[in-house]
Amino acid sequence: MTDNIEEMFLKTGTVLQGHFLLASGRHSPVYWEKFRILQHPEYVTRLCGMIANHFHNQPIDLVAGPTTGGIILAFEVARQLGTRAIYAERAETGGRAFRRGQTISPGERVLVVDDVLTAGGSIRDVIAAVTGLGGNVIGVGVLVERSEKSVDFGTPMFSCLRTVAETYSPEDCPLCAARVPLEKPGGGKT
Repeated sequence: MTDNIEEMFLKTGTVLQGHFLLASGRHSPVYWEKFRILQHPEYVTRLCGMIANHFHNQPIDLVAGPTTGGIILAFEVARQLGTRAIYAERAETGGRAFRRGQTISPGERVLVVDDVLTAGGSIRDVIAAVTGLGGNVIGVGVLVERSEKSVDFGTPMFSCLRTVAETYSPEDCPLCAARVPLEKPGGGKT
């Protein structure tokens, strides 16, 4: 197994080049196809171990992640921390909600995890779902932080890999101006 985190992502073909429509609505010449690394348990175990090790001195009652990639990460981080994991699904009214009997008791300390951070919308939705049930978010852990500007969630944050990938509004996208075909990777919003 490789020792270099960035090398893991490159070796698995996770980093794609082109012209992509991101979930945030912005365009980018780089896309991180998280499922390419999530299909390798040895890499997931190692990356989630980095998140778990970073927060291991914090009292954590449970780990929460958004569907879809966040399910795998929440499970593995929770397993390594010896706690439980829950998953926030898209709510019909917008945002995210915990369903299927998953609960948070008021005052429970929650670590929120996700795969790739660009604008932070999914993480904000999970944080809102946690705090809406009375939980306390003690931190955020992500595999890749690819945002141009640091995103502040009002709680400590850790990323296994920090990189900058330019993003553009559709109106200001040089790739659109050059008529590079736009790709919508992944399954869209889940």
